[in-house]
Amino acid sequence: MQTHKAKRVEITIEAVMERRLTTALVTAGVTGFTVLPVLGGSGRSGQWSREGQVSRAGGMVSVVCIVRADKLDNLLDAAFSVVERHIGVVSVVDCEVLRAERF
Repeated sequence: MQTHKAKRVEITIEAVMERRLTTALVTAGVTGFTVLPVLGGSGRSGQWSREGQVSRAGGMVSVVCIVRADKLDNLLDAAFSVVERHIGVVSVVDCEVLRAERF
């Protein structure tokens, strides 16, 4: 089966910023993404867990996008415009997809 090269971008950000991030991605031409809850983790600010949070505002989400390489810069510019002033991590990895026309 033939595969096609793509980029997988994962953006972990405070849950309250989800709408702002996804709006920026759509404006930048990203046609699809998946939003996942983040249950906990550890980073520069220390260890944390979603357990015990009174509201969604205290949590994090992970937004995953798969795009063609020529769309990557626009996606990263849009993501950074939201993430730069907030807690968040952006990672990019090479991946392969089966149906290139969907990206």
